[in-house]
Amino acid sequence: MEQSVFKENSNKEPVYSSPQKYVRYFWVFFVSAILFVVLLFLLAGWGALGKMPTFEDLENPRNDLAAQIISSDGVQLGTIFRPNENRTPIVYDDLPPHLVNALIATEDVRFYEHSGVDARGTLRAFTSLGRRGGASTITQQLARLLFIGLRSKNIDKYTQKIREWVIAARLERQYTKNEIIVMYLNKYDFARQAIGIGSASRIYFDKKPIDLTIEEAAVLIGMLKSATIYNPKTRLESATRRRNTVLSQMAKYGYLTIREKDSLQKMPLILNYKAEGYSEGNATYFRRQVKKWAEDWIKANPKGKNEEGELEFHDIYRDGLKIFVTVDSRMQKYAEEAVSEHMKNLQKEFNKQETNNKTSPFRGISSEQLDEIINRAIRTSPRRKKMLDQGKNEKEILASFDKKTKMKVFSWNGVIDTLMTPRDSILYYKSFLHTGLMSMVPQTGEVKAWVGGIDYKYFKYDHVNQGTRQVGSTFKPFVYATAIDQLKYSPCYKIPREKVTIPVGKHGVSGKDWTPTNTDGNYVGSVTLKDALAASVNTVSARLMDRIGPEPIINLAKKLGIQSDIDTVASICLGTENLKLSEMVGAYSTFANEGVYSKPFIISHIKDKNGTLLYDNFPERRDVINKESAYITLNLMEGVTQTGSGKRLRTKASDQYVYKNVVTGHPYEFTNPIAGKTGTTQNQSDGWFMGIVPNLCTGVWVGGDNRSIRFESITNGAGATMALPIWALYMKKCYSDPSLNVSKSEFKKPENLTIELNCETQEKDSDADDELGF
Repeated sequence: MEQSVFKENSNKEPVYSSPQKYVRYFWVFFVSAILFVVLLFLLAGWGALGKMPTFEDLENPRNDLAAQIISSDGVQLGTIFRPNENRTPIVYDDLPPHLVNALIATEDVRFYEHSGVDARGTLRAFTSLGRRGGASTITQQLARLLFIGLRSKNIDKYTQKIREWVIAARLERQYTKNEIIVMYLNKYDFARQAIGIGSASRIYFDKKPIDLTIEEAAVLIGMLKSATIYNPKTRLESATRRRNTVLSQMAKYGYLTIREKDSLQKMPLILNYKAEGYSEGNATYFRRQVKKWAEDWIKANPKGKNEEGELEFHDIYRDGLKIFVTVDSRMQKYAEEAVSEHMKNLQKEFNKQETNNKTSPFRGISSEQLDEIINRAIRTSPRRKKMLDQGKNEKEILASFDKKTKMKVFSWNGVIDTLMTPRDSILYYKSFLHTGLMSMVPQTGEVKAWVGGIDYKYFKYDHVNQGTRQVGSTFKPFVYATAIDQLKYSPCYKIPREKVTIPVGKHGVSGKDWTPTNTDGNYVGSVTLKDALAASVNTVSARLMDRIGPEPIINLAKKLGIQSDIDTVASICLGTENLKLSEMVGAYSTFANEGVYSKPFIISHIKDKNGTLLYDNFPERRDVINKESAYITLNLMEGVTQTGSGKRLRTKASDQYVYKNVVTGHPYEFTNPIAGKTGTTQNQSDGWFMGIVPNLCTGVWVGGDNRSIRFESITNGAGATMALPIWALYMKKCYSDPSLNVSKSEFKKPENLTIELNCETQEKDSDADDELGF
């Protein structure tokens, strides 16, 4: 008998209602809900809920791939990238199994079972209102990273979730599970310019992903929850707790034993952080030079034309170019260490001597000139430019330079938080001494180390290739080489020390007659060419120049790769010209390469992301002087390091005479053949040292950014004190690394040498000078 429900109407008559009516309501509601959900997914698929990726987008999702700068020994020195796009792509085989296991255990334990959406996880999240965790699979997270972005906090978050599901399902049809894992790890932003697992493992642990340990992999996987909150660089404790959570998940799902988990959780979290911002990390000055070179190369080498007939070019920020450079990462490291070690001591000594200097850090200028230097710096400062853009007038701008403000400033003991007026900060930064170092292989032209300054973040000017400085006595070997090449002099040839006067009108002398003087005031007797160069006797250089004229010297310098302008004047024989350090190193290398100039270069070859060769360097070489003249010039420069201004390279621990100085207290103890030349310009404004061994030529410059920034005396202001120690420290480090194969051998001697090198058997003496007009 059918049951009914009795109700009374307004007329007190009974009304009967069937339960089938509610069943029908339920099915109508249920079917409608299903149809609504289906409609939502159809709308999402059609793009009605927001832009959806096309098939082409899914096939080739856009990823900006940073250009990689790879050293000659296979180490990635850095990358060239747009902000927040420092991505180094990896493939699945680059991932260690324990990193993949950590990812699965922590983010998506049923990853290999679902098709993009985890139904069980979604139901759990729905029934618990998210209290037991979310339901986003790895594929959904990838969909969000690739095509959607961060979720909104309004109604859009629901439509975004639907779009995630649709895109995730499409991704699962398009890619394998392993490909999805790689795409996800390549895309995720691990913060601090570490985009993708390749960059993250390198920046946080200085390793390739395949070399990560289990606990290191757990740190990076833990960051997937939040790269900011669980960042090991800034929040070590939080990152450690999160790492231990990941390890617990790995043990929970059988990827680790309980014993392994407990052992790993007790380990401290140890980073080997290597920043890769343009102002941080390794070879900062060199990397900027590489970027400039690559940009110029791209402009000059289009890929071809598109369908519209327009030229297409490689994109240095997107195409994942691999730029293979000549620099050796080990030698670069040693060079940077040598610069830091010596310059820290040198700056300490400089600051000590500036205590009672009223115009510090400048010397030999008036207070008015000091004010003009500061005002000029103010006029060209970024601060003034920014305030002008904000509509501030000059009065307001100048006043702001005298108001104390919080700032972070560079120091050799680390960055200092301080309160300082911008005007005082200008003086503070002016007080620092700067340096440049370049090292190259004479036979090939490959640049092996490049240090453009003391800290790129605070001092952007590159002293290797960006500017010129007066070279002083380091120019003299070009004078001697010209005389040897033209007049066939031997190292034993003697020349008087006495003064020589070049009259007005001769060799470009103007104003009044020019009579150079010797630093030691000695003008008595004669001296061999070898001893003259070793002691840097100015009058001998002047006599040689007077004999051959400045034009042949300039012609030789140009053939040696000097591109900077050189005036045709007599004083070039003492190094009055301003030249680049890179030019000087290239020129000196010619003597070690048997008179053949090899143009310095920094790029070996370039490949695209698929390994296709795009550029291959062909070294530029040319004959400059004959082998004999090159070898004799080297022989002269060996005298500099044996008995001359570079002899401190030979010091031993027992030699205590001049080396008690805090700046040069090292017993360098070199015993191998070294050709070199120091250089010190007027008033100790510039210190140079050029050093050569058979397969490596290295030049070092040290000075202030203004010629008035200098040591008071030559004791610390000479090139032998300012620059030579950097060369020595660098070479000691190179020699301590046998894998570099830096030579300790003799320089290659030409066969059938016609010029006598042994002065004891040399028959000529200074009397011959009279016959030649000396």
